[in-house]
Amino acid sequence: MAKHPLHSAEGTGMWECPDFFPVLNKKNTLTIGVDTSMIGDDVKHVLKVSLDDTKHDHYLIGTYDTTKDIFVPQNGFEDNKFVLRYDYGKYYASKTFFDDEKNRRILLGWVNESSSVADDVKKGWSGIHTIPRTIWLHKSGKQLIQWPVKEIENLRINPVNWPTKVIKGGEFIPITGVNSVQADVEISFEVKDFGKAEILDHWIDPQILCSQKGASKKGGVGPFGLLVFASQGMQEYTAVFFRIFKYQHKNLVLMCSDQSRSSLNKDNDMTTYGTFVDVDPLHEKLSLRTLVS
Repeated sequence: MAKHPLHSAEGTGMWECPDFFPVLNKKNTLTIGVDTSMIGDDVKHVLKVSLDDTKHDHYLIGTYDTTKDIFVPQNGFEDNKFVLRYDYGKYYASKTFFDDEKNRRILLGWVNESSSVADDVKKGWSGIHTIPRTIWLHKSGKQLIQWPVKEIENLRINPVNWPTKVIKGGEFIPITGVNSVQADVEISFEVKDFGKAEILDHWIDPQILCSQKGASKKGGVGPFGLLVFASQGMQEYTAVFFRIFKYQHKNLVLMCSDQSRSSLNKDNDMTTYGTFVDVDPLHEKLSLRTLVS
């Protein structure tokens, strides 16, 4: 039995489904996964916990001291603004494993239903496993990168390609030729004018900001993105979109999943989710991949 915990933090409630694994921190090898026993100068470690209080999967990046058998994070749970999550929607009880055949680390999680408990009982099931994701360390060393496993692309049929198009404010562009309930969508946005970006004068929880400034509220730059599961007449839809602010003289990108109009059933959970995205839209396109199923 261990004499002390690998890591602990006060005020975080009960920890579930812990996961602890190494990631490479060396240029040109970041996307390569490594076995759980890997230790070395070119390795950082990730401690992930599912917090029962928040119902989210949080993770810390840091160093594993093998002599003292303790994990030292770069930023701890006390640095609330910097506590990272695997996913900023419904996602819980995840675990990773090392795929030694393809040298990658794969992440699997669980998603609960948006329907009520009573409706779950009627249909006889609740909750699904997520699509597996490959996971690795970002080049900054400050966060993880995730991407659906490449095998998902084997399910693609009947590709539809759209040419570059200038989108005007308030414009809706129907995407034809695809199955609207099962699609793999990749789209990139390039913003030219940041002069109209709204000023964010203080830090705010991005999920709260997404709730305050949903898809139906016009901003200086945004919202722009996708409407998925849109019904005839637009009575129901889920909006996945970006909005750009100015914060401390820099562009700050907010990404939201607005489910406030996702269903006419008022018993469903229609929480709006969101986070700030660590990307500079002045030098990079805003890319969005959405798996609709």
